[in-house]
Amino acid sequence: MKIVIDAMGGDFAPLVVVEGVCEASKLYSDTEFILVGDTIKIKECLKLKKIELPSTVELYHCSEVVGMNESPVSAIRKKKDSSVLVAVELVKEGKADALVTAGNTGAAVAATTLKWRMLEGIDRPGIALPLPNSENVSVLLDVGANILCRPIHYLQYAIMGKVYSEYILKKKNNRIGLLNVGEEEGKGGEDMILAHNMLKENCQGFIGNVEGRDIYNGKCDVIVCDGFVGNIVLKVSEGLIETLMAFTKKALKSNLISFFGAMLSKSAFSKLKKNLDYSEYGGAPLLGVNGICIISHGGSSAKAIKSAIRVAREFIKDNVNQHIIEEIRDCHGKQ
Repeated sequence: MKIVIDAMGGDFAPLVVVEGVCEASKLYSDTEFILVGDTIKIKECLKLKKIELPSTVELYHCSEVVGMNESPVSAIRKKKDSSVLVAVELVKEGKADALVTAGNTGAAVAATTLKWRMLEGIDRPGIALPLPNSENVSVLLDVGANILCRPIHYLQYAIMGKVYSEYILKKKNNRIGLLNVGEEEGKGGEDMILAHNMLKENCQGFIGNVEGRDIYNGKCDVIVCDGFVGNIVLKVSEGLIETLMAFTKKALKSNLISFFGAMLSKSAFSKLKKNLDYSEYGGAPLLGVNGICIISHGGSSAKAIKSAIRVAREFIKDNVNQHIIEEIRDCHGKQ
C-alpha cells in the first residue's frame, strides 16, 4: 500500500510531519510513502534531525502551501500546486491509496469533495472524531465538514460512524445517539424532529436523542450532529482539557504535601494524560468521500502524524469505504 502525506500541512510542518513519516516507515515495512511539499525544506528538516531518508519514502515537490487561515475554496482555485491539492490528485490518479494531512481542514474537505466526489449513496462528507469517554472511546460526527444538515445527512452520518466504530475502533453493537437539547423525541427544531424519526425507523442501534453530557459518560458509541455544533464541541473540549490540566498542575505545586501527593500519583496522571491526548487516536477520518483522507490536528506532533498513518493503513486494509456503501445500500433497501 502507498500513503501520501501533506508535508506542509500543520502548525509545525514540515519538521514534525517528516519526523512522523520516518518513524512510521520503521514500523510499516509493507507501506510506501510520498511526502508532498517543498523538497528543499523537507531535506533541511532531515539534515536538522540527522535523519536519512528511508528507502520507502519518496519526495514529491510542489511550490505552494495553503495557509491555515486561508479561504479553502479560494486557495484551491488559485493554488494548483499546493501540497494538499497535489496530494489529493495523486490519490485520484491511483498513485496512492490514502491521504494524511494536518493542514487547512476546509481545503482538505473542498479538494477531496471536488476531486474524488462522494461515495455511492452519500450526499455530504463528515469528519468523525474519536473522543475518550468514561468507558472507552466514542465517535462524534460531524465536527466541521458540513454545517448545514438536512435530516438525511444525520442518517448517513449515523451509518458512517457506525461502520467506522465497528471496523476501526473494533466496537460491536454500537449505540447511536442524536445530539440534541433534550432526550425527549419532540426536542429541537423541525429538522431535528424529522432526523430523529428517520434514525428511529432506519438505523439499527439508535437509542434516541442524547445531550451534551452524554458525549463523555459512555452512554453511546456514535454521537451524530451537524458540523457547526460538532466543531464547537471539539473546540470547547480542547479548551476545557487544557484548562483542567493547568489547574491541576497549579494545585499540585501549591504546597509540599500536594507535591509529594503528586509524585505518588504520577502513574495515574500519566494514564490520564494519555487518555486525553488526541495524538493517541490518530486524527479524524473524512467520511463519505470516495477515497481515504485522515485529517490530523493542526498542532500535531510527530507522534500524531505517525498515529494518523496507522489509521490510514487500517482504513485501507479493512476496506472501510466499501462497508459504508454496503450499509447505505442496505438502509435504502429497507426504506
